[in-house]
Amino acid sequence: MKSPSLILSIFLSLLFFFFIIISADISPGSTLYASNPDQNWTSPNNTFSLGFITEGTSCFAAITYNGIPIWKAGGAMDSSASLQFLSDGNLRLVNGSGFLVWQSNTAGHGVSSAVLEDSGNFVLRNGNVSIWSTFDNPTDTIVPSQNFTTGKVLRSGLYSFALLSSGNLTLRWGMVLLCAVNIAYTSDYAEGSDVLRFLRLDSDGNLRIYSSVRNSGTSNVRWSAVGDQCQVFGYCGNMGICSYNDSSPICGCPSRNFDPIDPTDSRKGCKRKVEIENCPGRVTMLPLDHANFLTYPPELDSQLYTLGISACRSNCHSPALPSTSFVKVCGPVQPNLSPSSVGLSKKNDLRLNAWIVTLVVSGTILGFIMFEGGLWWWCCRNSSKFWGLSAQYALREYASGMPVHFSYKELQRSTKGFKEKLGAGGFGAVYRGVLANRTIIAVKQLEDIEQGEKQFRMEVVTISSTHHLNLVRLIGFCSEGRHRLLVYEFMKSGSLDNFLFTRDEQSGRLLNWEYRFKIALGTAKGITYLHEECRECIVHCDIKPENILLDENYNAKVSDFGLAKLINPKDHTYRTLKSVWGTRGYLAPEWLANLPINSKSDVYSYGMVLLEIVSGRRNFEVSEETNQKKLSFWAYEEFEKGNVKGIVDKRLANHEVDMEQVMRAIQVSFWCIQEQPSQRPMMGKVVQMLEGITKIERPSAPKAMTEGSVNGTGSVSALSTFATSALARSSSS
Repeated sequence: MKSPSLILSIFLSLLFFFFIIISADISPGSTLYASNPDQNWTSPNNTFSLGFITEGTSCFAAITYNGIPIWKAGGAMDSSASLQFLSDGNLRLVNGSGFLVWQSNTAGHGVSSAVLEDSGNFVLRNGNVSIWSTFDNPTDTIVPSQNFTTGKVLRSGLYSFALLSSGNLTLRWGMVLLCAVNIAYTSDYAEGSDVLRFLRLDSDGNLRIYSSVRNSGTSNVRWSAVGDQCQVFGYCGNMGICSYNDSSPICGCPSRNFDPIDPTDSRKGCKRKVEIENCPGRVTMLPLDHANFLTYPPELDSQLYTLGISACRSNCHSPALPSTSFVKVCGPVQPNLSPSSVGLSKKNDLRLNAWIVTLVVSGTILGFIMFEGGLWWWCCRNSSKFWGLSAQYALREYASGMPVHFSYKELQRSTKGFKEKLGAGGFGAVYRGVLANRTIIAVKQLEDIEQGEKQFRMEVVTISSTHHLNLVRLIGFCSEGRHRLLVYEFMKSGSLDNFLFTRDEQSGRLLNWEYRFKIALGTAKGITYLHEECRECIVHCDIKPENILLDENYNAKVSDFGLAKLINPKDHTYRTLKSVWGTRGYLAPEWLANLPINSKSDVYSYGMVLLEIVSGRRNFEVSEETNQKKLSFWAYEEFEKGNVKGIVDKRLANHEVDMEQVMRAIQVSFWCIQEQPSQRPMMGKVVQMLEGITKIERPSAPKAMTEGSVNGTGSVSALSTFATSALARSSSS
């Protein structure tokens, strides 16, 4: 029989370990007080702790590593606050008066315990089931092992950072979608296990990765998404100007016509001393040379800016000198004083009286001029030439950053009388041009425009405000009489069709597989942005290789987006044959059947283009090599036989080809060209499938509109036959 002392020691040991195991659990009824900063709940490895920390004069309930907060509950509090884990399972933050500031909303969910895990995740549990956790409710920081998935948002100040269902990361300022974030981060991960790395959205709108060595109490920036802080949208608030002193960005106001909204915080922006609607005198324009990303109130988002070639010579459309901004102010412009001019302010005050006299005299003369101008306007108000000219110059009041308004004469001169034709499509011909500052441009002459002046300009604003790495940038436009032209950035390598469908002897134009897959993925991302990430879904209506342009590095950029609505604005659903501006071989079955179309019609077109990228063949051409069958049917037969390699462009036979990527691309193309729109994936999912993020199911065989009617009978319906014949006349577009 074992001795009682041995049994007792075993019992005590088990009891000891039992208490160690449960010591990490936090029971309902526990409370942390801001007045006792040494009180906290810690993780078993003592790496993370939850308690109150002090920042300046405020307290925060936060999870910290090394004293560095990685999660916060609610906002700033005073020393009378408390964090309470109630018996009903709710975690809440209250001030000294008992006022509720923040809560987990977990009352009545059976929460029986809480624990701060070694990963830094604070979890409310019902038994072993997680009911609520800080990892699922992040604030501004992500730590290792914490997944940042769709629906989760990082928030800091006016900025928010989210992962969309398309897989794109987006940054917002207030309610404005700034951009899809294209970022890359690499590291050798050479730091030891005592180093914590974390990603944080800082209050200045920049996304940074930090590292902190255990027990150091400090953190170091390892990477930031934006190197130039002044390039972060809204950093200095509405009407604020961001510049640099010797070492850091500083915020100020455009001129002495403005006051800071908060004198103690220059980042909150500026306001006019006298608002324009309350201005008793003359409104003037304040020019801000080389200023961009100037933040305006939302109501000004849709305004245009008009500029002539002569005034454009100092604007090279480069990151260094992007634009000159203009802001309305009440009364004469009062420039900011330079440091050297501050000492001269008293001397300038002595000249004030002389200036007043000058202004009075000038005002009198100006009054006569305005009277004569008003009389001239009264006589000429019905002249169409007058309205075209006045509208152009009236737009000079608006802020830059919007499309430049060129005159027809300017573009005629820039293109040397529209001499060098780059190509033509369903929307019109494209010509090469050179601006006075030597910027090369592509000028598109639009045909059959039905819109009025105002509506055309508003649609141009919509197109120009659509920015993405894989979309061609609109520089400006011309709207003069019957002339409607769009000015785009020039793409040095031309369009994709020039590379895919070349003859064998034109090997210099042959794209290797790496470039092809890069182009396919970039094109998909551009279309995804149009469909899923713009304020309104933009259906392209003419996805084809001719509308996929390549820059000098073979980055794909989709062109001609948004033009379908310009051509036929009355037909918003694009239902009639009159609105069929697509190209033979790329039109979805529902389009040919005169049924309503949507973004899934673009998906069909993209699927055809993707198959062409893989095979190097036109989808509507037949040959002996394809057994006299259309590309999609022949390719699917080869796919069913397991001969995927046989689908690949034969000119790549002696080149390295990633067959795993080929398999993904081919299967995605078959899913995209399914007859039923509901069976086609969204473009966001297309991107995920191409990248290998989402598993691809085996696709069904594609069908053709010409092999069966809409109703599923064995003959072609009269409607689809007519639609096909109507398109044949414009197949060269």
